[in-house]
Amino acid sequence: RLFHQYHRAFVPLNFSDYEAINRCEKEVPEYFNFASDVLDKWSQIEKERKGPSNPALWWINGKGSEVKWSFEELGILSRKAANVLSGPCDLQRGDRVIVILPRIPEWWLLNVACMRTGVIFIPGTTQLTAKDICYRLLTSKAKCIVTTDALAPAVDSVASKCQSLKTKLIVSESSRAKWLNFSDLF
Repeated sequence: RLFHQYHRAFVPLNFSDYEAINRCEKEVPEYFNFASDVLDKWSQIEKERKGPSNPALWWINGKGSEVKWSFEELGILSRKAANVLSGPCDLQRGDRVIVILPRIPEWWLLNVACMRTGVIFIPGTTQLTAKDICYRLLTSKAKCIVTTDALAPAVDSVASKCQSLKTKLIVSESSRAKWLNFSDLF
C-alpha cells in the first residue's frame, strides 16, 4: 500500500540520452560503464535535486537492522571496495572474482566495484559445496574468491587444486589465516 500511495516518488528521473538510445536515435557509447555512466549520474542529479532523495540501496535483514545508502554514498563506498579489489587483491581489468555471499550490502558493493574496475563478477549461491566451488574456480580461472566464515573451510579444502586462485577475501568480523579481511581493508 505504501508503495502504491507514493508510487510517483519511486519513479526514476528521465534521462533523455538513454531514452534516445532506446529509440535508436542516438548511438550506444563505445565504452559504457554502468557504475560511472549511470550510478554516478544519479549521484550528480541527487546532489542538484532539492528535497529528500530515494535511496540507491535499502537493505533490511531479518532482525530489523537496515542499511540505507544514497547514490552518493553508494558511489563513495563502491570506490573504496574497488580500491580493495585493485590494491590488496591485485585484480586487473578482465580478471575474474567469484563472490559467494548472501545478499548483504557487501555483495552489492563488490558488484558495483567490479563494474568500476572492469573485473568480471561471478556470483555464486551460498548453497555451493566444496566440489561446486572447485569446479567454478577451475572453469572460470578466477584469481579471487570472496565469501563468509561459513564457506571459507570449503574453499580452503579445494584451494590447492586451483592454480589460478591467488587471493581469498573474507567478509567477516573475525580474521582467518591466509585470508584477507574485507572489513579491515575497507
